[in-house]
Amino acid sequence: MQNHYNHLDQPISFDVPSWSACEFPPYTPMLGQYCNLIPLDPALHAQQLYQAFCEDSTHKNWTYLPIGPFTDFAAFNAWLEDVAAHIDPLFFSIIDKKTQQAIGMASYLRITPQAGTIEVGHIHFSAKLQKTPLATEAMYLMMYRVFEELKFRRYEWKCDTLNLPSKKAAQRLGFSFEGVFRQALVYKQRNRDTAWFSVIDAEWPALKLAFEAWLHPSNFATNGQQLNSLNTFLTPL
Repeated sequence: MQNHYNHLDQPISFDVPSWSACEFPPYTPMLGQYCNLIPLDPALHAQQLYQAFCEDSTHKNWTYLPIGPFTDFAAFNAWLEDVAAHIDPLFFSIIDKKTQQAIGMASYLRITPQAGTIEVGHIHFSAKLQKTPLATEAMYLMMYRVFEELKFRRYEWKCDTLNLPSKKAAQRLGFSFEGVFRQALVYKQRNRDTAWFSVIDAEWPALKLAFEAWLHPSNFATNGQQLNSLNTFLTPL
């Protein structure tokens, strides 16, 4: 969009005359075709999540997360109980609707209703969830709540810039790369240069249509393989 100019001939951005602060995300389920996102409840989900994450015997899925891997269930459960008591990050368990098992987790964080900005993070998908329609739907459901229900203006995704799978996932889901914040964090006693990605509200309508077309049962063969990639629906013909 073009900048405007004030009475001093200084360039200023576009007006948002009807803007008011968003509501804080409710801690309620998000229900989909293939998966449900349920508020994290360690009493219900800890054992299921621990078992699902333990299938990653090399612990590679923990490399770029700020915590883990955990040496035993007790330590993992204690961490879950701690994070479940907070509202930022706001954690959800991802439930496979077929098995009713928790197979992954994700959260909203850095929630700033006054500015209309929010981030998705702490994403941990077990092997049962990775590269499945459930994984994409979980991200769609979280984005749907942010833009469709709560009317946020900006949705962020941040990761270690060396975390190539996370960067690839962000771009597949329609996030735009914005740059790298050098030496942004120290975690696990090492440096993190942080890659920033975002989706803004003006981009949501097209993304919504693309997600819904990709997630439609007609886009999958009988063996569960996709017939068309998500990018197919995002790319104008």
